[in-house]
Amino acid sequence: MNIALIGYGNMGKEVEQAARSRGFTIAKTFTLENNLRGIGITPGILDEVDVCIDFSVPSAVVNNIATVAACGKNIVVGTTGWYDKMEEVKQLVTKYKIGLVYSPNFSLGMNIFYHIVKSAASAFDPFDVYDVAVQEIHHRKKSDSPSGTALALSQIILRQIRRKKEVLHETAHGEIKPEQLQVTSTRVGNVVGTHSVVFDSEADSIELKHVAKNRRGFAFGALIAAEWIKGKHGLYTMNDVLSNH
Repeated sequence: MNIALIGYGNMGKEVEQAARSRGFTIAKTFTLENNLRGIGITPGILDEVDVCIDFSVPSAVVNNIATVAACGKNIVVGTTGWYDKMEEVKQLVTKYKIGLVYSPNFSLGMNIFYHIVKSAASAFDPFDVYDVAVQEIHHRKKSDSPSGTALALSQIILRQIRRKKEVLHETAHGEIKPEQLQVTSTRVGNVVGTHSVVFDSEADSIELKHVAKNRRGFAFGALIAAEWIKGKHGLYTMNDVLSNH
């Protein structure tokens, strides 16, 4: 299977290494140097490509999706920080009849963690003595905050715990309202990614935690998604990939 890698930084290198180890052919590689604002991606240059994989930056990803879509190629998007442009991306997928898989986190373990958090939040829903919060830690060079994964976890919790109505992802300078779910972010050193969900009461505290040891899990998950989306049309998430794998 031939892929084009749109990768700026460490994740791009991780996907490249993982792809070669799994027998993928990297037909093209695009970086900030040769693909500023998506101008390096042209129809002819993707002729031999089956699927593109994007781990770029929030400011570039929608342009990349647009140019890949115009070329008629399917794409896996691991970049986060662009979900406010989701409607625009949906229109591109429909207009050009391509397939796109996106996820705030392609780690298989994290996607299983989503299901664990969903089940736990549902179990705590009837008991208002328990409060809940989301915490995340990443390396200091991460460009978006909170992480897309933390926001995904917060949405899972909002859907399951009816007394929580809104996300607070800024520093609280006073008492937090009972209906607010706080999501806190820390940026330090070289942490790959740690996400915790804490259920707390006067009597006890329960913490669910996912710790990424390296970026390999994200890379392998993206490659699984690339294999799955080949030949498909429509907008999908990693949950679709795992549910139909």
